This record gives sequence, C-alpha cells and structure tokens, in this order.
Amino acid sequence: MDTFRGSLLMVLAMATFALEDMFIKSAASNMPVGQILILFGLGGMGIFAGLARAQGHRPWHPGFCARPMLWRCLAEVTGRLCYTLAIALTPLSSASAILQATPLVVAAGAVVFFAEPVGWRRWLAIAVGFVGVLLILRPGLGGFEPASLFAVIGTIGFAGRDLATRAAPKDMSNNQLGFLGFAMLVIAGVLVLGWTGGAIWPSSTNWLQIAAAVVIGVIAYNALSAAMRAGEISVIAPFRYTRLVFAMILGILIFDEQPDTLTLIGSALIVGSGVFTLLRARKA
Repeated sequence: MDTFRGSLLMVLAMATFALEDMFIKSAASNMPVGQILILFGLGGMGIFAGLARAQGHRPWHPGFCARPMLWRCLAEVTGRLCYTLAIALTPLSSASAILQATPLVVAAGAVVFFAEPVGWRRWLAIAVGFVGVLLILRPGLGGFEPASLFAVIGTIGFAGRDLATRAAPKDMSNNQLGFLGFAMLVIAGVLVLGWTGGAIWPSSTNWLQIAAAVVIGVIAYNALSAAMRAGEISVIAPFRYTRLVFAMILGILIFDEQPDTLTLIGSALIVGSGVFTLLRARKA
C-alpha cells in the first residue's frame, strides 16, 4: 500500500508541476521572466517558512552553508533559470520532454561523482535517451530552436541539484529544502531582471497566475518529497514520466501546440530509456 500511495503521490506531483509550468508560461507572455522568478520565489519562500515554523523548525538551516549545499544552490539557480526561460520561449511540450532526461543525467553523474557501477545495458539506455533529446532539438535542421538549449542546460542543473541533495544533512527537513530552493529562484530572478530590465506592475491576471503557480508549486514539491519517502523508489520513480503526458495535454489544449513526429519519437525514446534504466537499477 505504501508503494501504491507513493505512485499516486508521484502522479499528483507531476500533474501539479505541469500546471505550475502552464501558469508561468502564461504569465511570461507579458511579464519579464526575471520578475516572474522573483515573485514566484518570494511566494514559495513565505509558504515554506510558515510550514517550517509550524513544525517547530527555523526556515534557515546551518547546513545551507556547507559546500555540497552551495553546489546545490548553484545547480538550482541554473536549472530553475534556464528551464523557466525554456518554457517561456519554446513549446511547453518540447521543454518538458527534454526535462525527462534528468534521471539519465543523474545516472551518468552518479558514476562520475559517486563511482556507482553501471553496466553496458544502462549506458546504452542513457545513450538512447540522449538521442531522443537530439531528435527534439534537431541541431543543424530547419526545425532547430536555439532557445531549446535552455531546456538542456536546465536539465543539467536539475540533475546537479538532485545529486547534491544526497549530501544534504539528515536533520534538514523538506520544508527547509523547499525554502532554500525557492530562495534560489529569487536570486536567479534578480540576475535576469538586472540584465534585461523591463519590470512592470503585474495585472490582476498576472497576480492570479503567479499566486496559482506558487500554491501549486508548493503542493507539487511536497507531493514529490512524500512520494520519494514512501514504498519502493524503483517502482515509484518511473511515474515521473507522467509529467510529459500532462505537459503535452496542456500544451495542446491551452497553447495550441502540435508536437510533430520527431518530438513524439524523441519523447518516447527518452521515457523508454529512463524506465529501462530504473528497472535495471532495481535488478542490480
């Protein structure tokens, strides 16, 4: 039952993350990305600070200053910033598809940084997943969108964040990690807005979009954390890929996107190779 509950929580997390992306993309149609990140980050910090206080914890943990956590912060800023730019400038479906390669990058990074053993079958699956990313990017072809590279850099950033999270102190709560993660959004937003300028007073619609993104984002983060602590991770983790399904549905219904054949093939390769990698890890 724990594994079943964890699987449902993972699906909930992926659905709400896709909704969060939708609201951010909608707000980005007439607001600077940097300003969206600042407001989104401040809202999330406020909620996670309140949740931490309610549990008797301080929002700030001394372990935030440890070297692994500083690397995590850098990776978080990179991932959040670049992925937000990707969903603002490119189709939501393609950006979300590229993001699904994150577990593959994490698997490769675990070999480099933690010396985890990976057999040739899993290396082949990782390679197939990256071929899927290339099919979506299409470098050198007419359908290539340079802005899609933001999704690739964002994926690398999120993978680095996940790897660094393994070194987080055991007494650091999910709410404290959430507070730190949203604080990095504020930093990323300040950097972007300082470079581009153009801040505006948000319309009532923009305020609603950002507020919805904050609330849904906090739900998504907590659902993901709860999912990863319930049941068998090797069974629960593949449900991460449902985010792509939700993103494609929202892209088609809300933004009138029409994923082409190469995008669908590339998405299938990424998801298939990711699931295979997780299954092989379970057998190991």
